[in-house]
Amino acid sequence: MLSNPLLTLRYRVDGKDVAYTPDNGIVSLQDARDGKRRTIMLTTTRPLTDVRLRIDYACAFQAETKFFANGFQTWTDSKEFCAQDRMVGLKWHSKRIPNWGASGDYKLCDYSRKKGVFHSFSYCYLRDGNRFRLLGSLSERNGYTIFEADYNNRAFALRKDLEGVTIADSYTLLDLWDDEGSYDNVFDAYFAAMDIAKPLMRHSTGYTSWYNYYTNISQEIIENDLRAFAESDIKIDIFQIDDGYQTKVGDWTSLKDCFPDGMRRIADKIHEYGAKAGLWLAPFGCHKDSVVKREHPEWLLCTPDGAPLSAGLNWGGFYTLDMYKPGVREHLRKVFDTVLDEWGFDMVKLDFLYQQAMIPRDGKSRGQIMCEAMDFLRECCKDKLILGCGVPMAPAFGKVDYCRTGADVALKWPDNMFDRACGRERVSTPNGVNNSVFRRHLDGRAFVNDPDVYFLRDYNIRMSDDRKHLLATINKLCGNLLFVSDDVGLYTDDKQKIFRNMLRDDDIRVTDARYLTRNELCIEYLFNGAAKRLVFDIRNGKKIEGELI
Repeated sequence: MLSNPLLTLRYRVDGKDVAYTPDNGIVSLQDARDGKRRTIMLTTTRPLTDVRLRIDYACAFQAETKFFANGFQTWTDSKEFCAQDRMVGLKWHSKRIPNWGASGDYKLCDYSRKKGVFHSFSYCYLRDGNRFRLLGSLSERNGYTIFEADYNNRAFALRKDLEGVTIADSYTLLDLWDDEGSYDNVFDAYFAAMDIAKPLMRHSTGYTSWYNYYTNISQEIIENDLRAFAESDIKIDIFQIDDGYQTKVGDWTSLKDCFPDGMRRIADKIHEYGAKAGLWLAPFGCHKDSVVKREHPEWLLCTPDGAPLSAGLNWGGFYTLDMYKPGVREHLRKVFDTVLDEWGFDMVKLDFLYQQAMIPRDGKSRGQIMCEAMDFLRECCKDKLILGCGVPMAPAFGKVDYCRTGADVALKWPDNMFDRACGRERVSTPNGVNNSVFRRHLDGRAFVNDPDVYFLRDYNIRMSDDRKHLLATINKLCGNLLFVSDDVGLYTDDKQKIFRNMLRDDDIRVTDARYLTRNELCIEYLFNGAAKRLVFDIRNGKKIEGELI
C-alpha cells in the first residue's frame, strides 16, 4: 500500500533557504531503522531555523481503502474516511469571526475541501478490509507529526510541525512506528513501543453538573443532586462539579456568593456519600475581566507584536497564562494545592488545555510546549486523578487518567445546518458519538476513554427517549468513564433500570466498527461473550438494527 519513502529536508542557515544534500558540509542525518521503528536524527554545526521535514510515499490506494484521521485535539472529529468523503474546516461565516477556530488546526493545515484529501495528527492508519497499516509518532516532543492522504493523486506523506524551533546541535526530527496487522494488534504494539503504562483505573461511573445547569450552579443545586444519589441505593465512583463555582475563569479560588460554605464542605459531603470528589477548571485560562489578568498582565501569552493572544470566544473572551513566564507556575501550583489539599478534591477535570501551545515560542515547537504543559500538570496533581479535555491527544497519553475523546454532546440530536458549519470542534452529539466509536482504541491503552455524558432525564432536553437510550448504549460500548448529568431522584422505574444497566461493569469488546453508508454506522461487539451488532443512523440518531443496553 505504501512504499519507497522519499525524505526531503529544508532549513534556513546563514539567512539562506537550503535543501539538504548529503554533502552539504553543515548538516548530517542519521536515519536509523530498527524493525518497525524509524528514527531520524539531525546534527548541525550552525544554527538552523525554519526547518521543514517531509516524507512522501508511493501509494496504491484501493477503492475500498479507508484512512483514519485522528483530529487535532479531543473535540476534533476523527473517523475513517474514504475517497468520496470531504474534510471540511471552517466555513465562510465562521472565518469572519476572529478566533472562532482557535481550538483547532486551521492555522496549521490547509483545507482543500476536495473529496479524498485528508490529514491526521500524531498517528493514522490505512485500512483494507481487516488489514491495518498504522503509522504513528512515538513522541511529539519534537513537534506535531501530520499525516496527509490524497486519494486523487495517490499520494501519502508525513510532515513535522517544527515552526519556531532553532536547532543548534543535535535534534531528533522523527521517531516513527510503522506496523501492519489486525486492529487490536497494531494498537497494542504501538502503545507498547511508547512504553505507556496502562491506566490505573479501568471503569468508572459518575455525575457532572454541566449538562443540566451549565454555569448556573449553586451550593444548593449541587447538594440537592448529591442528596438524590445518597437517598437511593445507587453508588457512583465520581461526583464532579463543573464550571460556575468560581467568580471568573482564572480566579479559581474565588467563589461565587452562591457557595457560602466553601468547597471543602461539598467535597466532604461527597466523601460521606462514598464517591470521589471532582472539580472542573481550565488551569491555563483567564477571563478578560479576571483579577489574575488585571493584577498580572505580564503573565499573559502574547503575539509577537506584544498583544495578548485570544484563546477563544468562551465566556465572552479569554486569554492564556504563559507557563514559561516568571510567577505563572508558582501561581498554578498554589491553585492546585488549594483544590486538591485544602478543599480535598480527588479528581480535576482540566479543560481548554490546547491554549498553552497555540503558538511556538522560546525556540520550542507547539508539540514540545504541549508535552511540557502536560508534564507540568501531572506534577501539580501528583497522584490525584486527572480528566483531560480540550487537549491534543498524543501529549496526553499516559499523563491523564481519563480523557475526553470527542466534542461536547448537545441537548439535541440531530445537528442543524448551522451547527454543521461551525468547525470540527463544534458542540454536537453526532460528532461526539462518531469520535467515541473511532477513538475506542485509546481506551485502556492511553487512558480511560470519556465519551462525554449520556442523558436519561425528561426535562431540560430536546432528545427523544430512543435517542437518549442509543447514546447511552454507544457510550458504554466505546468508553469506560460513564457520566450522567441528571437529578437521579426524578428517574422513573424504566430510567432507573437503564441507569443500573449502565453502572454495571460488563465484559464488552468491540470487534469492528465501520460506516455502511455515509450516515449508517455499524458496531460489532462481544457482550459478556455473546456476539452482537448495532446499526444506527448517526445523523438522525435512529437505531436501525440491534439491541440497546
